[in-house]
Amino acid sequence: CRGADLLVAAIGRPLFIKASMIRTGATVLDVGINRVDGKLVGDVDFVEAEQVAGAITPVPGGVGLMTRVGLLMNTLHAARRN
Repeated sequence: CRGADLLVAAIGRPLFIKASMIRTGATVLDVGINRVDGKLVGDVDFVEAEQVAGAITPVPGGVGLMTRVGLLMNTLHAARRN
């Protein structure tokens, strides 16, 4: 992880990726969604990671939203083709 310019975390372990595992300035996409103590958290420890990452997606409100937008766009394109 430490050498990556782009880190995509989708491992299913809450808060697993720590700042020490992220290259300074890297882009971090947290795809994981986990429930801890009634709250949604990602696979990346956001509080730590935002100190070193150049850009990072939050959980909730990050990749999930873009996934839904992509799905809706693809559905619209498919409907137009038919």
